[in-house]
Amino acid sequence: MPDSGAHQDQKRTLAGASCRKCWTKDGMIPVMTSDMAGARTYDDGPTRRREQRAWYWYEFAQSAFVTTVSVVLATPYLTAVAETAACGAAGTDANPCTQDLHVLGIPVAPGSAVFYVVTIATVLSFLAMPVVGALADRSPSKRRWLLTYAAIGAVATMCLFFVTGTNWLLGAFLLIIGNVALIASLTVYAAILVDIAEPDERDRVSTEGWAFGYVGGFLLLIVSLVLVQMHDTFGLSEGLAVRVGFLLAGVWWLVFSIVPYLGIKDRIVEAREAKVSFRTSFSQLRDTLSHVRKYPQTLRFLIAFLFFNDGVQTVIVVAAVYGTQELGMSITNVILAVLIVEITGIIGALFMGRTAAKRGAQQVILGALVVWVVIVFIGYFLPAHSPSMFWLMAGLIGLVVAGTQALSRSLFSQLIPRGREGEYFSLYQAAERGTSWLGTLLFGLTYQFTGSYRSALFALIVFFIIGGYLLRKVDIARGIREAGNELPAVL
Repeated sequence: MPDSGAHQDQKRTLAGASCRKCWTKDGMIPVMTSDMAGARTYDDGPTRRREQRAWYWYEFAQSAFVTTVSVVLATPYLTAVAETAACGAAGTDANPCTQDLHVLGIPVAPGSAVFYVVTIATVLSFLAMPVVGALADRSPSKRRWLLTYAAIGAVATMCLFFVTGTNWLLGAFLLIIGNVALIASLTVYAAILVDIAEPDERDRVSTEGWAFGYVGGFLLLIVSLVLVQMHDTFGLSEGLAVRVGFLLAGVWWLVFSIVPYLGIKDRIVEAREAKVSFRTSFSQLRDTLSHVRKYPQTLRFLIAFLFFNDGVQTVIVVAAVYGTQELGMSITNVILAVLIVEITGIIGALFMGRTAAKRGAQQVILGALVVWVVIVFIGYFLPAHSPSMFWLMAGLIGLVVAGTQALSRSLFSQLIPRGREGEYFSLYQAAERGTSWLGTLLFGLTYQFTGSYRSALFALIVFFIIGGYLLRKVDIARGIREAGNELPAVL
């Protein structure tokens, strides 16, 4: 209900000396909350909704990099550039590239190079993100950090336009910068969710934001599809059309990132004596890891998320190369598949968000992980040169991918102690979009030793099984209370 009377212009305090009841999977339980200094406060409803709408636009902005670059264009394009460097030409079904690249004397299969690049980006993110999060927690202007990291990533994305011929190392370097900048921006972005949405709103806000991001990804992919499919009409080669796609994605990311910067306000933060900088990244990482151990349920969720989200992210990252290299799909068919993911992703995110309002986010995520196992089985047995079957699998992925990620984000936000949102989300983002280091490493190694992308894909099923098992062991209600937060109405 909307605020009324004198309460309309007041901020709501969600922690107070009271006994309230909350629905969990075990029924209604009483929860005691106590007065605490500096309890979290929220603006009135209309103000929160305005900031939430502005917040959605960053999903719209960064989807350009995630969807168009990471998922569709970068992996097959940079793989072809790496194969050209190793074999003199990109491999084909009839004449595959079997020569290795050599990096610092280490043999690297061209088909695995991009996945190792993503792994390196994740390791760097893991070391740097606690500092990124700590700086955001100490800053009254998270929106400025958000725009700064977005600008760095967008410029790196634009510069992918200059990757041609055999210059795969430049592409690898820029892809690392883009991924690290993306994770830095998403760390700050997720921390802002806690400022602009009350506990009962977060599942809705997170899933609606994710769905809006899929709208942005869908629109830019249509442009990319037209550009690649009709490249002759525009007087472009297919390779040049892909590079123009990189340029457009970077511009898209930068321009639409300005909307949340303008629409989200700065906030007063509590003073923290300890100073942080990138020179103290290791000590900050140690401090963050030490702090999270004080909250066992939060730590258990993080470990579970690390596993199942590595599976999700790796499926997303490898989908394009699996389609082109293993199933013989054209890049146009791959773009069409991702368009299907975007459309069904919007539907799936909104549906899972509404289901979570009735069943609880944890139960909805567990159900989605069962669907992920089914998807991996289907993918393993997909026949080559069958676009319709490839598109069917894409539709199934879309129904669960956005909701799985969005609900994981909102659920984790409930488990974070106040004032540590940036730091905790830095650990969360180490396993977030496009940075699945265990998954990409396993996929790359399996392919290198077996020469089969099917075997590499099937190996990912272990992440969903282990992640689902660990998630079932997390006591969400206890974790929220341990973090000093108020329980939402439904868990």
